[in-house]
Amino acid sequence: MNTIPALEIKRRGISIVDDQLESGPVHIIKNNRPQYVVMSEDRYQSMMGDLNEAWELRIKASLEEAVAGQSRRGTADALIREIYSID
Repeated sequence: MNTIPALEIKRRGISIVDDQLESGPVHIIKNNRPQYVVMSEDRYQSMMGDLNEAWELRIKASLEEAVAGQSRRGTADALIREIYSID
């Protein structure tokens, strides 16, 4: 994992992030905790495309389940109780 303290960016400028981006996303550390992640635009677009594809596949599967009669009726409260085994 690439990490850079926020103070180092302030001191040396954004070029330090550019150097680190060559080997993947950069985690910016602020107050001794990971606070931000910087990534290339290409990586961001790829990640968003993967996320959109996953959502589309899940929606398609849900629609197929509904058409096949595999959906259940009920309230959200009932589903939450079932998921968490709440009586």
